[in-house]
Amino acid sequence: MAESPEKFIPGRRDLLAKIASTVFAGLVARAIVGEPAPAEAATLPELPPLPPAQPDEDPLIRMMRDLQRALQKPLEQRRWVMVIDLRKCVGCHACTISCVAENKLPPGVVYRVVLEEEIGTYPYVTRRFIPRPCMQCDRPPCVPVCPVYATWKRPDGIVVIDYHECIGCRYCITACPYGARTFDFGDRYTEGTPGAQAFLVGEEGASVYEVSPAFEYGRPWPRRGEAQPVGNTRKCHFCLHRIERGLLPQCVVTCIGRATYFGDANDPDNLVSELIARPNVIRLKEEMGAEPKVYYLL
Repeated sequence: MAESPEKFIPGRRDLLAKIASTVFAGLVARAIVGEPAPAEAATLPELPPLPPAQPDEDPLIRMMRDLQRALQKPLEQRRWVMVIDLRKCVGCHACTISCVAENKLPPGVVYRVVLEEEIGTYPYVTRRFIPRPCMQCDRPPCVPVCPVYATWKRPDGIVVIDYHECIGCRYCITACPYGARTFDFGDRYTEGTPGAQAFLVGEEGASVYEVSPAFEYGRPWPRRGEAQPVGNTRKCHFCLHRIERGLLPQCVVTCIGRATYFGDANDPDNLVSELIARPNVIRLKEEMGAEPKVYYLL
């Protein structure tokens, strides 16, 4: 049977003790010293080769070229944004499934949901599909509420989570106006599944998929026992482990309608810079003042 989610929710005394032991370290490590995350400290790897530029080339090829150009710049000079063309999204959920597969997400943890909106009055109605990743806000409400500084914004604008520091208080989940954060209760797909014994390994009784490492934030995270990220808040990070190796986020490359775009908005020659300059661009809940970096084309 699956273990109760309450097992991973710290009590008041445990929470206060964790805060007392980590808040000063968190301040020194990032707010004062500004120590880079492991992925930031890594040297630029060999980038994938690309064909010569063509006037009618696939937008994925152009975005790859834009991405490689952005990676040549210092981290603080990049500004990653995502643009989603709602006129092209067909609600296939390929981005959702590919994100789950890329990050090996457990049950209940989804980084990129696809919302549905009904437009019109019956019988003259239509549907609009709205993919919703983390907005990677310029003024993220989730950052100041974290009591142990486990959530912060990188110099390139991506909001990240330190699983080692996160205490599972979930204040950030409440603070996010977009519902873009979820909590990892440690659930597994194969628990209680008839006939799953043929796919189980080890004493933990987990499938190969569920114990193989997920590569997030520049390092592998094997899913064993109650180790991180079990008991932590989790969210989309624009596939940081991919873009720093010259690859586009997984949701971008699997979009069958080419409805999702990604790039550096600080580069005027970048495809996303052209898209966000169009008059039909919007951002969700702009009145909240979070300054999201995910744009939508209507």
